[in-house]
Amino acid sequence: MVNAGAMSGSGNLMDFLDEPFPDVGTYEDFHTIDWLREKSRDTDRHRKITSKSKESIWEFIKSLLDAWSGWVVMLLIGLLAGTLAGVIDLAVDWMTDLKEGVCLSAFWYSHEQCCWTSNETTFEDRDKCPLWQKWSELLVNQSEGASAYILNYLMYILWALLFAFLAVSLVRVFAPYACGSGIPEIKTILSGFIIRGYLGKWTLLIKTVTLVLVVSSGLSLGKEGPLVHVACCCGNFFSSLFSKYSKNEGKRREVLSAAAAAGVSVAFGAPIGGVLFSLEEVSYYFPLKTLWRSFFAALVAAFTLRSINPFGNSRLVLFYVEYHTPWYMAELFPFILLGVFGGLWGTLFIRCNIAWCRRRKTTKLGKYPVLEVIVVTAITAIIAYPNPYTRRSTSELISELFNDCGALESSQLCDYINDPNMTRPVDDIPDRPAGVGVYTAMWQLALALIFKIVITIFTFGMKIPSGLFIPSMAVGAMAGRMVGIGVEQLAYHHHDWIVFRNWCRPGADCVTPGLYAMVGAAACLVTRMTVSLVVIMFELTGGLEYIVPLMAAAVTSKWVADAFGKEGIYEAHIHLNGYPFLDVKDEFTHRTLATDVMRPRRGEPPLSVLTQDSMTVEDVETLIKETDYNGFPVVVSRDSERLIGFAQRRELILAIKNARQRQEGIVSNSIMYFTEEPPELPANSPHPLKLRRVLNLSPFTVTDHTPMETVVDIFRKLGLRQCLVTRSGRLLGIITKKDVLRHMAQMANQDPESIMFN
Repeated sequence: MVNAGAMSGSGNLMDFLDEPFPDVGTYEDFHTIDWLREKSRDTDRHRKITSKSKESIWEFIKSLLDAWSGWVVMLLIGLLAGTLAGVIDLAVDWMTDLKEGVCLSAFWYSHEQCCWTSNETTFEDRDKCPLWQKWSELLVNQSEGASAYILNYLMYILWALLFAFLAVSLVRVFAPYACGSGIPEIKTILSGFIIRGYLGKWTLLIKTVTLVLVVSSGLSLGKEGPLVHVACCCGNFFSSLFSKYSKNEGKRREVLSAAAAAGVSVAFGAPIGGVLFSLEEVSYYFPLKTLWRSFFAALVAAFTLRSINPFGNSRLVLFYVEYHTPWYMAELFPFILLGVFGGLWGTLFIRCNIAWCRRRKTTKLGKYPVLEVIVVTAITAIIAYPNPYTRRSTSELISELFNDCGALESSQLCDYINDPNMTRPVDDIPDRPAGVGVYTAMWQLALALIFKIVITIFTFGMKIPSGLFIPSMAVGAMAGRMVGIGVEQLAYHHHDWIVFRNWCRPGADCVTPGLYAMVGAAACLVTRMTVSLVVIMFELTGGLEYIVPLMAAAVTSKWVADAFGKEGIYEAHIHLNGYPFLDVKDEFTHRTLATDVMRPRRGEPPLSVLTQDSMTVEDVETLIKETDYNGFPVVVSRDSERLIGFAQRRELILAIKNARQRQEGIVSNSIMYFTEEPPELPANSPHPLKLRRVLNLSPFTVTDHTPMETVVDIFRKLGLRQCLVTRSGRLLGIITKKDVLRHMAQMANQDPESIMFN
């Protein structure tokens, strides 16, 4: 940019992107990326590499390395995400058991591992072994009685409070972005928004550590959503090592889409479900190439987790089950009822949780995040301990609820009255009357269900990592198991009813209560997913023949929830935080025009524009100082208002700063021009400054009579930041993404000022 000859560019859209000076093409925090420009930059880069590859062997090898870099990044993401998930699972297992007791032979062993290594463990008392001691046995040498119970109760509460306090303190001091589930923000980032530090190294480290602490504390939250955030942090870290991804925000988002798939893959042990989750729920731009790479990343992540084998059952999840009885058509009715329950619970949860989170944002409550976490943890621990179904970790609870009652089960849920004359194979136990244990378990489950429903509303959204999958699944699994036991007992006592007569004979194993728990769990996920949810549940359980009940419940749940409002929990949190997210699922049916939305409106000052060859450096600097717009349209002159192009604010600032440093003769009254040839100037004029390189010569334009339905579609499908409005080539105004979102909010009778970011 030193003299006119050197400055004359080819004049195409991406003219300035040969990196003539640093930081061009980068974005400021809390701004939206320009998808079209990122795509064009990548095409230019690819074209350059292809043409160079024919020059020499070394350039050809470099082009091969560039082509393979995507797969290398996926491999690294899969390896790291799988390893972190395995470490988190092992640590959670140990720290959850630490609240109840400690292993004498090696304190880092969980209860199960401790009793595995003991030679004195019998099959009947497999949970009791001399090497594992509860806190009462260790401290006062008592295992039974009121004093031992109270001491164990107190130790449980103290450990829970310690874990929660550590977690919230670490998040607050080192990585404020490590709180929450992370999926609403990931969705927003993938739609093209910049949140610096959200996927940083500190966030990755703190989220991994605090996730272990909060899940171990017994709070009503899961690790699945945060694992997607952790995997995306891994994706961001590895993409920064390759210039192909680090210098192109559009390409980086392809990597993050694949990383999200790897996150779900290790969270549920469901690689295919992970890819579908990324496609259906979080991704904004998902080309076919990303689909293959997501599949590869999810596969590597699942393989890594399987190698670590954190649960010791050669499975990727704690609650893997196998059922031995088929389901019958008559059972579709209770499955659909579970779907209705799931839809109603989802609606209730979203409305109550958003109301509580809004209250947290707008009142003094938000100023005391540590106190809020401590209070909720104390209430959770005090109420959870007396009930055996809420005391244990939620994953173990789901595992028990999913389980089929075999001959060797010792759970209360399997306390049926056995027929002494029964001689049947172990796998095929007939339906039996419920014993005392089952009735006790039923009312304990009912209390646990009410407690989980209420406490999850207040837990999700606190300043700690918190996932929603596991608590939602627990709510559905408890409701499902109770319905399943009810149907089973009805079938046993009334097998002559017309409903049961055709398929349930006396002495047959007709109803599997565990299957109802599984269907209930699928129905109660509050994310409004259908396809990926069914695939995740089928991968979790390995039961292909149960896909129809799962689909029936998931679709019913979605229909019921959609009747009360289309928003899922993640979209609701995106709107609550005011992120500029243009949801693909939203429909815009209002008959407004571009002229109704564009700025300036009637009575507002005219649009701030640059002229192609008549403004000085000082004029432009003053305009930049006095306004906070992200860019300025460039016109031929203020009289004609004929549009030439669009210049980004950030690039103008960088170009002027760079020219002042490197180019001699550039002063405040130097003329700035955006044309190929410099304007004719008097002999004693200072050196002019050519800025054609920072001019986008093909900005997206619409006419003032374009329907807003079309404009919304253009913004959604092309990922635009702004669009200029013209009439017969003359500039009339501008529509930004924020204007579109505010207009949509206004049309939906919502507060347009809730859209806060650029």
